[in-house]
Amino acid sequence: MRPNILFLFSDQQRWDTVSCYGRPIIDGLTPNLDRLASEGVRFQNAFTCQPVCGPARACLQTGRYATQVGCHVNGIALPPSGDFLADRLHEADYETAYIGKWHLASDSKLSGREPVDYRIGPVPPERRGGYRDHWLAADVLEFTSSGYEGFMFDGQMNRVDFEGYRVDCTTNFVLDYLRDYTTRREERPFFLFASYIEPHHQNDLDRYIGPIGSKQRFADYKLPGDLADTEGDWHKHLPDYLGCCWSLDRNLGRIREELELLGLAENTLIIYTSDHGSHFRTRNSEYKRSCHDNCLRVPMIIAGPGFSGGKVVDSMASLIDLPATIVQAAGATPMADLQGRPLQEAVNGAADWTDHVFAQLSESQCGRCIRTHRWKYSIRALDAAGNVAASDVYHEDYLYDLEADPHERRNLVAAPGHAETRAGLRELMTRRIEEIEGYRPVIHPAADQG
Repeated sequence: MRPNILFLFSDQQRWDTVSCYGRPIIDGLTPNLDRLASEGVRFQNAFTCQPVCGPARACLQTGRYATQVGCHVNGIALPPSGDFLADRLHEADYETAYIGKWHLASDSKLSGREPVDYRIGPVPPERRGGYRDHWLAADVLEFTSSGYEGFMFDGQMNRVDFEGYRVDCTTNFVLDYLRDYTTRREERPFFLFASYIEPHHQNDLDRYIGPIGSKQRFADYKLPGDLADTEGDWHKHLPDYLGCCWSLDRNLGRIREELELLGLAENTLIIYTSDHGSHFRTRNSEYKRSCHDNCLRVPMIIAGPGFSGGKVVDSMASLIDLPATIVQAAGATPMADLQGRPLQEAVNGAADWTDHVFAQLSESQCGRCIRTHRWKYSIRALDAAGNVAASDVYHEDYLYDLEADPHERRNLVAAPGHAETRAGLRELMTRRIEEIEGYRPVIHPAADQG
């Protein structure tokens, strides 16, 4: 029997907000995610492939890197028609459903197409990435809502208002869908993508909105080492940020209880992850768009058919692997030019599983980075703006030894004694860019100092 697939997607959630990852900011913050991991599979080393909201979502909906899709920055919509994940699941006779933040419908002038703004209006069917059967979403949810009220639009483009804490209300819509699905006695399995905005900051207020009382409830936290002795703005935002993460966890518990009540739990595959982390303005002028782990590293827990036993997988995993994982779980036909590999292979100990992840960086820069178990290596195009998709020429920007420096405080890119390491990573980077983007760039080495 093919499983139902429930994808729960948070926004801007650091990996270390989930207690079972072993370095929790607050002990016991996420009991439901911890339990999900104890029953399923926790990917210890999971990373985004593009630390910007829209591009990361484009990667998940297509199984291709952001530059391959043409969505390398925010404000570039998915093509009106394409080879999307939802299309392939529809072809495999899945009911396809989407709830929450979309961020892939509006075109700015950067798209090269006529600018179209759906950020506060309904998303038309041709801009929904192939989701056909159920739709309740806003293109940019932070523009149509705040922490305690707002609206989305349904499949008929009708406005649907909600009042209450936004995580709770988004979950209410998920529960409504599950109950309706069960009432209809639908024979097709479902693929439901539920995209929360929390713990992303509220743009118009420039702050994180946790549940009422978060500032007091989560004031006694363990400061992560990457934030210690930094400027940033974590000192005023971290309690509310943690409150958002706590609420997401509590609502995961609500969803799992409902799956049990509806008789859907045993045959539902749950995927929980996030688009990127948050460095709280310690690496650049905002929260993401950086090569550092507090931006790139995300929680990733999968539980259900094919993912069980409380396993911890140490292999390098990327968001780009999730479309292939879903396609395999569903028995669907893979999209053309699918880039990732099914994580089922990593769970089963594939000997040829890749030893690194590759990420594209944009908006703050035109850059690329590679992350292995030990090394972080990043390059930047000095003569290209952050809205440029790619460059023929890059310069080495960062090198971190993560075994000796897990919080990425000492940039070794020009330090003596690392020329051989940089040369190996430079060749790997050149090869990956050629494989993914179709050309071999020039990467100028940083000069050893001393």
